[in-house]
Amino acid sequence: MKAKNFISEIPSSALEIYQMLPEGTRCEVIFNELIMSPSPTTLHQLLVTELNALLFIFLKETKAGKVIVSPVDVYLENFESVIQPDLIVILNENSDQIKRDGIYGAPSIAIEILSKNKLYDTQRKRALYEKAGVKEYFMIDPENKVTTLLTLNEQGVYEQTYEETGLLRSAIINCDIAF
Repeated sequence: MKAKNFISEIPSSALEIYQMLPEGTRCEVIFNELIMSPSPTTLHQLLVTELNALLFIFLKETKAGKVIVSPVDVYLENFESVIQPDLIVILNENSDQIKRDGIYGAPSIAIEILSKNKLYDTQRKRALYEKAGVKEYFMIDPENKVTTLLTLNEQGVYEQTYEETGLLRSAIINCDIAF
């Protein structure tokens, strides 16, 4: 007789449901709401690959930190959230955030290549990143490579620092990366 798969306890949060899903399920939890998403476009993935390569080389040379590409779970437990940013940068002084099963705490830098549902990245994720204390949040439109940088001010509120085409300019890691 085969054992049946069953849930012994009813999950009490979206985060608990998320943790029960099969590996590779495309979803995130933002403020205890489970959000499913389709696979990214080819253009999106090509841009993620290019930026990952450029940041990897820069960070390896400067020894400032590590770039991590999606999918990786980033747990922002105080906000009942687990997300999978396209790219994140963890500075060396925060390397203890990197655990075997994901990243625990806000990365210093989050980079999102905008999806078809731009409001998700520009509003929902923006609100979460701001509350969690992500210092620099880059949003990049894959169609035209327009890059918008939001930086936390002293009050913990995002301000738009710049908007340029094909340039990732970070004060935190002191770089200008053209793509």
